[in-house]
Amino acid sequence: MDKEAIKENIIAAIKTVMDPEIPADIYELGLIYTIEIDDAGKVLIEMTLTSPMCPVADSMPMEVQEKVIAVEGVTDIDLRVVFDPPWDKSKMSDEALLLLDMF
Repeated sequence: MDKEAIKENIIAAIKTVMDPEIPADIYELGLIYTIEIDDAGKVLIEMTLTSPMCPVADSMPMEVQEKVIAVEGVTDIDLRVVFDPPWDKSKMSDEALLLLDMF
């Protein structure tokens, strides 16, 4: 499987992780900053949370890690939670904005 197909499957897996406070998935909310895959199938993901005090600060990254490691072609995952740049509504997809009626 090529890296692009693996990346699409990773994104599909991440889209099953919902934010507990905002009724949308974390990918459409713009909480995933980076997805990189090396030739050996190791994945680097940089993600953020809507706030550093997010009530799922511990469980959400673990859920992302569990879903991504289950994707065919992924051999390892380096998941980093970052707060720079801080998340804001401008990172949300048009789909998420429409869903949340924030346009």
